[in-house]
Amino acid sequence: MKKNSKKINKKPSTTLKKDYKFKNDIKIGKEIKVNYPLPLMEFLLRNYKQFSRNNIKALLARKQILVNDIPTSKFDYQLVIGDIVSISKTSSAKGAPSIKDKIKIIYEDEDLVVINKQAGLLSIATDKEKEDTAYRYVNEYVRLDDPKNRIFVLHRLDKETSGILMFAKNEAFKDAMQKDWNNQIQKREYIAVCEGGPFSKKEGNYTSYLMSTKTNLMYSTHDKEGQKAITHYQVLHEKDIYSLVKINIDTGRKNQIRVHMKDLGHQVVGDDKYDSLNDPLHRLGLHCRILEFDHPLKKDKHYKFIAPVPKEFLNFFNIKKIS
Repeated sequence: MKKNSKKINKKPSTTLKKDYKFKNDIKIGKEIKVNYPLPLMEFLLRNYKQFSRNNIKALLARKQILVNDIPTSKFDYQLVIGDIVSISKTSSAKGAPSIKDKIKIIYEDEDLVVINKQAGLLSIATDKEKEDTAYRYVNEYVRLDDPKNRIFVLHRLDKETSGILMFAKNEAFKDAMQKDWNNQIQKREYIAVCEGGPFSKKEGNYTSYLMSTKTNLMYSTHDKEGQKAITHYQVLHEKDIYSLVKINIDTGRKNQIRVHMKDLGHQVVGDDKYDSLNDPLHRLGLHCRILEFDHPLKKDKHYKFIAPVPKEFLNFFNIKKIS
């Protein structure tokens, strides 16, 4: 009896080896924006046809698949419209960067997430910058537990201002907070480093109506068609031409503190937008330190969040803390 002599064409193994190198036709770092919601595996198979399912599993295991710059190993991770998917050259399996490396969580419950935003990070996307924002990172953070989770913008901080930034985790909380925001927030305390020499009055109040130029530069006016802005200030420490100032605001208008300090002749340092001449901290000298308010839907629940004064502020005045 003759043995079957039919040849079997064996395909080479496509399993990704440890020292695997991408083929020349794969552009490392090329980003693909999600235009339709899909599980990650299905999205990768559709968009990276050069890879087999085994290849992709290996990439996931080595955490070389990035979703919004964050390594993931979950093949069933649910992508949403707007997510950015890319492939990293190197493995992150030994120490994948955490989303918490990008945002510092102060507090979280079923209704909100509170972070200490770093200076230089946008609160939300702009026409020029879509990805590097606090909103994006916090949104990624809440989706780690459940891909269906989402967040809602409650308020904003200027890009160069650090400190407390809050996001709602449901629309009911967002709507209740924004319905009467200025009255809802009981305390909004900022710490500023200002220039211009010693204040003639070590504490005081300043009120004006704010309007905007065509180039989005805010300015004070007595025209009541503008937005009324009320600022209270107290000088805490002085050094040469600089002052460390505690500021509380009754109204949260765009650039309110920066405009009012300019009006008083004591611009926030590093604020070239409003004519500061000095930049000793190499950043805008403004930090949102305290937000305090009652839960709008649960009247027995009170919040008070504190973001420590940046060390560069304290070190500049040779002090360890403020009261």
